[in-house]
Amino acid sequence: MATTTNKVPVFVGPSLGRDRPACHGVDFDFDYRPPAAQGDVIAAAVDDPRAIILIDGYFEHVPAVHHKEILWAIDNGIAVYGSASIGALRAAELSRFGMVGVGVIFEWFESGELERDDEVALVHGPEELHYEPLSEPLVNIRSTLSSAVCSGVVEKDFADFLIGRAKSTFYPERSFRRLLGGLDRKADRAGAERLASWLPSGRLDQKRIDAMACLDRATADLQQLSSENRRA
Repeated sequence: MATTTNKVPVFVGPSLGRDRPACHGVDFDFDYRPPAAQGDVIAAAVDDPRAIILIDGYFEHVPAVHHKEILWAIDNGIAVYGSASIGALRAAELSRFGMVGVGVIFEWFESGELERDDEVALVHGPEELHYEPLSEPLVNIRSTLSSAVCSGVVEKDFADFLIGRAKSTFYPERSFRRLLGGLDRKADRAGAERLASWLPSGRLDQKRIDAMACLDRATADLQQLSSENRRA
């Protein structure tokens, strides 16, 4: 399939919010689109882009991006990247078929360390409000608590307790405020207070970190491909 467009579709929503990084000094542009639903990837592939970047996508209330549409794009010579959210899930499932996964969250799923889809799930606002997150995804909670342990803010046992608490909470209701509230033991309350004081500067948005890394990786790969084509 010959490439007919210099637009690279990027399906993204709450993982980047209002940020839409541009490409500079390359012969392609990112074409930012809303989170993907079933059929969106194959619709994008029909335009013969050099690559498709899948970050965020819908599920539960609408059919999710299907594996077969990603495989169809790959089979037709389109590089497909996945990261951060449903993109990380699909990349972990399809990396052996050529989908390129990027980031810590992808690595967690590919290694089998994480398995549940609700690890990346969250509730967010509409496009008009830049998909403002209304709950905290479990992968961000994990990453933040790991950093808190490494920084000496809390003990690992307490972090593990909080992760267990978050896992048992329905994903739309997950937040650090809820996670740190209603603790019984004095030691737990003390740990919660230290963590709450640290969070404004220490909280990690792993989904955003991975999404940005994916854009950087795709940009580097496509720049290299363009350079090789010019030398050929």
